[in-house]
Amino acid sequence: MIIIAEKLNGSIPSCAAAIASRDESYIKDLAKRQADAGADFIDCCASVRENEHEVLAWMINAIQSVTDCPISIDSPDVSAIINAMPLCHKPGIFNSISGEGNKIDIAFPVLAKPENSKWQIMALLCDDTGIPKTAEKRIEVFDTIMAKAEEYGIDEGRIHVDPAVEMICTTDDGEGASVILDVMKHIKKTRPNVNISGAISNISYNLPARRLVNQAFVVLAINAGMSSTVLDPLNKDLRGIILAAEAMIGLDDYCAEYVSAYREGVFQ
Repeated sequence: MIIIAEKLNGSIPSCAAAIASRDESYIKDLAKRQADAGADFIDCCASVRENEHEVLAWMINAIQSVTDCPISIDSPDVSAIINAMPLCHKPGIFNSISGEGNKIDIAFPVLAKPENSKWQIMALLCDDTGIPKTAEKRIEVFDTIMAKAEEYGIDEGRIHVDPAVEMICTTDDGEGASVILDVMKHIKKTRPNVNISGAISNISYNLPARRLVNQAFVVLAINAGMSSTVLDPLNKDLRGIILAAEAMIGLDDYCAEYVSAYREGVFQ
């Protein structure tokens, strides 16, 4: 599983306070702890309305002063991400593009350049109507994004698709997470080289004992094809469940990764 560490995000109140006060020690400490816990990428999201480029630059510089873990530059503004890319010491994740407006046609020409060919791309399955309610509509957005990727010569292995993981407590049709899982299964079947991703904790918003909902969902998502996820790498229970689930479905020969991670203290 590719782990994208989620904690340096301005939508989290403690992180927002650190950004507002320019508390560099907070950013550095959390970046280092997430990297040391085994994150493959550190998500960097300013979540501010003004001076986003300046805030992203400050955060990226702070992160890179304590770890060489690549960065997932996270913003709804693709131009802000493009402007921040040169600040990164190594290629990370362009987070994100979607079917909204002209985001793809702004981002993909930049990402198609040879010097940016190692950047990975997070693609969110929403469009100008918002997040589609049905699996079929989300798959239509996915197909549009993949057609554009082919048009610009972007290898599908660079793409992480977030099927739009959202809280299940707002569903009133008895489907629960089935729409999300159906989209994942379709992508796994039709585009096996694409990384299926998503923010695990989104599923449990506004529910009690959120950890249980997150744990249940991640097992189902792995079985549906998830290979990349945005989560808290400091959460040992969740990390252990991911490794156990991967072993259960045959992604870990002889449970070698599970045993090794246990011995290294990744989980208990």
